[in-house]
Amino acid sequence: MPTTVVSFRSRKGSPEPLTMVTCYDAAFARILAASDVDSVLVGDSVAMVVHGHATTLAADLDMMVLHTAAVARGIGDDKLIVADLPFLAHRRGRREAVDAAGALLKAGAHAVKLEGAAGNSDVVTHLVESGIPVMGHIGLTPQFVNAFGGFKVQGRGNEAADHVLADAKVLEHAGVFAMVIEGVPAELGTRITRAVSVPTIGIGAGAECDGQVLVLHDLLGLTSRVPRFVRRFGDGTSLVSDAIAGYTAAVRDRTFPGIPETYA
Repeated sequence: MPTTVVSFRSRKGSPEPLTMVTCYDAAFARILAASDVDSVLVGDSVAMVVHGHATTLAADLDMMVLHTAAVARGIGDDKLIVADLPFLAHRRGRREAVDAAGALLKAGAHAVKLEGAAGNSDVVTHLVESGIPVMGHIGLTPQFVNAFGGFKVQGRGNEAADHVLADAKVLEHAGVFAMVIEGVPAELGTRITRAVSVPTIGIGAGAECDGQVLVLHDLLGLTSRVPRFVRRFGDGTSLVSDAIAGYTAAVRDRTFPGIPETYA
């Protein structure tokens, strides 16, 4: 059965957690299409993972539309595609937010994700009422890296924890169908999950969230530095390095191309 916004939302409290990974191109999308993963996130992390920037702030709408369309062409019909609204795209007013979100849906996304709660509730409600499903994102929101003074764990201490929980309630009331909780103590991730009626997707928020998301390149072992909350489920760097080494050696000793790779 295809995963839709409705079926994703219905998995709140399910004993089987939701699974989500990032994806930025058609090649990896085709692999994910054959997997058991429930949803793919075309994250603004593409600015860092693919384009080599130090933060996500370099992602703009054109970049996000380009990568969303590539993923949509490769993923097929069974996975829920969520695309990030890039830095400030939803902070210029309702019309601009609708235009940006609409562009991502026209590129192939089924929903958009936006970061932060303060000042966003009216925009979220307007997007939802316009037929655009919205996923929230609270806690360590990477687009706020300068305001946070770096990529730092959020919600430590009672006052800070209460603030993140309040953000979750604001987004729930505004109409999000799910929310990402990033970089908070596990106890707070559990507390928020129990307090809201929509699925919570954790990334560095403990095991009690309704689902988990990771950056694909991180879990494949294709990145050199990863946060504490990442587990590498493969050694992609060695795999690629070994294949390239085998190729260059075969070319240099003239065993490639051989008869099977040569036209008569």
